[in-house]
Amino acid sequence: MSHDSTAAPEAAARKLSGRRRKEIVAVLLFSGGPIFESSIPLSVFGIDRQDAGVPRYRLLVCGGEEGPLRTTGGLELTAPHGLEAISRAGTVVVPAWRSITSPPPEEALDALRRAHEEGARIVGLCTGAFVLAAAGLLDGRPATTHWMYAPTLAKRYPSVHVDPRELFVDDGDVLTSAGTAAGIDLCLHIVRTDHGNEAAGALARRLVVPPRRSGGQERYLDRSLPEEIGADPLAEVVAWALEHLHEQFDVETLAARAYMSRRTFDRRFRSLTGSAPLQWLITQRVLQAQRLLETSDYSVDEVAGRCGFRSPVALRGHFRRQLGSSPAAYRAAYRARRPQSERPSDVDGSAAGQAGPPPVLSQENPVPPQTRRTAAASSLGPSTSLSTEPGRTGTELYAAGRLPGQRSAP
Repeated sequence: MSHDSTAAPEAAARKLSGRRRKEIVAVLLFSGGPIFESSIPLSVFGIDRQDAGVPRYRLLVCGGEEGPLRTTGGLELTAPHGLEAISRAGTVVVPAWRSITSPPPEEALDALRRAHEEGARIVGLCTGAFVLAAAGLLDGRPATTHWMYAPTLAKRYPSVHVDPRELFVDDGDVLTSAGTAAGIDLCLHIVRTDHGNEAAGALARRLVVPPRRSGGQERYLDRSLPEEIGADPLAEVVAWALEHLHEQFDVETLAARAYMSRRTFDRRFRSLTGSAPLQWLITQRVLQAQRLLETSDYSVDEVAGRCGFRSPVALRGHFRRQLGSSPAAYRAAYRARRPQSERPSDVDGSAAGQAGPPPVLSQENPVPPQTRRTAAASSLGPSTSLSTEPGRTGTELYAAGRLPGQRSAP
C-alpha cells in the first residue's frame, strides 16, 4: 500500500532551475549507511536497461561527508562526486542514515534545502527520512519510515505527520519509504511516475520483484514498543492494554486510566508511538488474532472474542484490511507452509492425520508466552496461490509479465 498525496498547488507548479536536469538522479551517501539500502537507487537509476524498455537516468553518486565512506561489513566506498554535484540533479535520493539519534552534517542539509528550493524532487528511503526531517523538508507533511523507527521520527520531529503503516508516501516533491525492500517499491513508483506503467513493469521484471506490492507495513509490526516509552507515564497504560486485549475496551478507557482527556491522550500517544491510539489498538488486536490462528484450533468466532473484537465481522474486516486476507484463508495458508509435524493437530504427539486437542489457552492469557510472531505472509501474500502454471517456473512467469500464482486472463 502506498500513499499518494495530492500535491499542493505550489508544489505541483514548481519547476526545476535552469542548471538542473530531470533525468539526473543524485544519490547522497554517508559513512555508516547500510549497504543494501544504499545499493537500491544505484541499481534502479544507475544501470542502462534501455534494451528492456526502461528509459535511462543519469546517476551521480555523491558523498555527504569526507570519505572514504565505511558501510556494512567494514567495506569502504569512495563516492565519485561531492555535494556540489547535487546542484545538477532533478531528483536527490538519501537511501539511509547511519543513526537515528545523531544529526546529519549541516553541509548536506544545506545542499538538500537548496535542491528543494530549486525544484528538485527529494527522496528519503528508510532512515533517510531522518535526514529529510532534519533539513525541515518534512515539516507539515505526511511521511513514513521503517515501522521500528517511526515512533522516534514522530517524537523527534512532531511537525511531521508520520504514518508507520505505509510502504511509501508520495507527497509530490518529497517522498519517503519504509525499510529495506520498500525502497525498491518507491524507486519503481518514481520510474512509473516519470515514464509510465510499462517502463516500471519492465524494470520490475528485470529486478524479479512485483511491480506493485499490496498491503502496508501492518503485516510486519510486532508488539514491541519504542524504547522512549519506558519511562513515560503512558507506559503502564500501554502495558495494561497489551495484557487485556481479550477484553472489550476502547480508547476512552485507556485515556481514563491515564487520567487524561481523550484529546490529550490522543496527542500524547501519537507523539510516543507514531500512531493514533485507535489504530494502534486495532493493530494489536489483529496481531493477537494472528497468533491464535497460528497456534490454536479456535474457530474464527472464538478468536474474535478472545481478541476483544465485538463481533467476528469486525475481526474479518480489520484482518483483511491489515493483512490482505480473511482469517480463515490466513490460517490455511500458514498451515500449508508448515511441516506436518509442527501443525497444531500434532502438537500432542498424535498420529498424522488425527486431530489432537487444541492447545490449552486461558481467557486471561490467550497466547502462550513461548509463542513468537511469525511472518504475516509469504512473499506472494496469504491469499495468493503458491503454485505456478504446470511446466513454468516463477522466473518464467516474471518474464511473461505476471507474478507466480497469478492467473492468466480468460
